[in-house]
Amino acid sequence: MLRALLLTLSVTAIAHAELCKPDAQNAFKVRISIKTALGDNAYAWDANEEYLFKAMVAFAMRRYSSKSTTQISNVLLCNVTDRVSFWFVVTDSSKNVTTVPGSEVEAAIRMNRNRINSAFLLSDKTLQFLKITSTLSPPVEPSTPVWLIVFGVVLCLIVAGIVFLIVSGIQKHKKKNEESTERENLEEKVEVTLENGIPCEALDLKAGHVNGVFAADDERFTSL
Repeated sequence: MLRALLLTLSVTAIAHAELCKPDAQNAFKVRISIKTALGDNAYAWDANEEYLFKAMVAFAMRRYSSKSTTQISNVLLCNVTDRVSFWFVVTDSSKNVTTVPGSEVEAAIRMNRNRINSAFLLSDKTLQFLKITSTLSPPVEPSTPVWLIVFGVVLCLIVAGIVFLIVSGIQKHKKKNEESTERENLEEKVEVTLENGIPCEALDLKAGHVNGVFAADDERFTSL
């Protein structure tokens, strides 16, 4: 019995080795840069991290298809290097000797890329699935609703317009008063009067006005 069990495990291990190897059908290479992403807070890649990776891939497969029965044991890792890089495949849970088509694995990874990145505190640049294109991060929702931002901008424009109209009105009124004052002062300086239809300069009531006719008579009758 024990011999049969060991034989079964050996056959399974050999089969898994054939399924998971570089450039194997439906296999994907992963490259992880923990030091680059976290610096001094970088953690070591060990068996526990490998288990978490398998769990996240199994989670992605199960979430991609509600009928999936993928288990952690269905995710195989191979050729793990210290830098860290490795290959993985997902085996068919019903047969366990064939792999899930690469298109399904890719779709599941793309669908859950953000969840996988978050589990390892990494990003698309530091957790790379080399044959799977990066997905765009979901748009960041602003803390303030868009309609409130638009309303604030419109309100500011309206207030600015009202202030501009008030200031320009005050300036126009002030300018009009200044022009009116200057006009009145000018009229006082150049004021002329009409006598018998002939324009004459205004008389200086204090200094008086000398009549040229009488001035000539005075000179003619000047005493010796």
